[in-house]
Amino acid sequence: MAELFETEINLDGAPLDAHGLRAAVRDCDVLVPTVTDRIDSVVLSAASPRLRLIANFGVGVNHIDLSAARARGILVSNTPGVLTDDTADTAMALILWTPRRFAEGERIVREGAWRGWSPSAMLGHRVTGKTLGIIGLGRIGRAVAARALGFGLRVRYHQRHRLPAAAEAEAGGAVFHTSLDEMLPHCDILSVNCPLTPATHHLIDARRLRLLPPHAYIVNTARGEVIDEAALADALADGVIAGAGLDVFEREPEIEPRLRLLPNVVLLPHMGSATFEGRRAMGDKVITNIRAWSDGHRPPDQVLEGWA
Repeated sequence: MAELFETEINLDGAPLDAHGLRAAVRDCDVLVPTVTDRIDSVVLSAASPRLRLIANFGVGVNHIDLSAARARGILVSNTPGVLTDDTADTAMALILWTPRRFAEGERIVREGAWRGWSPSAMLGHRVTGKTLGIIGLGRIGRAVAARALGFGLRVRYHQRHRLPAAAEAEAGGAVFHTSLDEMLPHCDILSVNCPLTPATHHLIDARRLRLLPPHAYIVNTARGEVIDEAALADALADGVIAGAGLDVFEREPEIEPRLRLLPNVVLLPHMGSATFEGRRAMGDKVITNIRAWSDGHRPPDQVLEGWA
């Protein structure tokens, strides 16, 4: 970016506060935020008339007030597609690690508490033959389904619109549910892969957690706010569900304290897209969007109204 444009870079990677963001938008043509930069109407009200593109470094744009940007004539782009495999790999890892108690076992070994093999120690559940419910069978959801099929899981899914028959066949004959409530009782493992929107905020709440079987596990690699974190902690502590594997949290980097203490929870530090290849591909997408815009073209990854 520095070779192509006159660029100011936040080199330490720490999120800018509202004051820093307002200062940034006062003197730029293009803003490149990350998921930790909250670009709300207050920030955008300080923007120079020159600001005409927000080229987001990431796929999710729930941290950007799209309506406020649209009202000011500011285009928004993101980086779809390049993180699909990385995020799906993370989801699949959590699908394996959580029922098999791998994280718990790893901690026991590191803490020096392992006393050797025994026939009843560290018993978990195999995933082969189980049913995986996926919320959001988009790019990432379908990549998760493809991996799950290799481990012998059956796939069900819920989203606003049913996929074509060919796409369902590619997902191993995935069964569509128009109602999330109807799907949940069939799930041994539930994978959250939908974007965060007003409609999906706390989509998984206390009531829906109780619709899952008590032996079920929930995995979230999407956005933390899709799950009511306090309700999840209650459900895990009370045995409403068997466990959870989480890469994202409702108020990052803060985490519901009880989740840290429960042995049936695998916690990752929002690292689903953290690969060298993924970060480079994200950067390439950002630059492609900026160059297209600066040449007078529509950014190829422009976020359109109704994106979610």
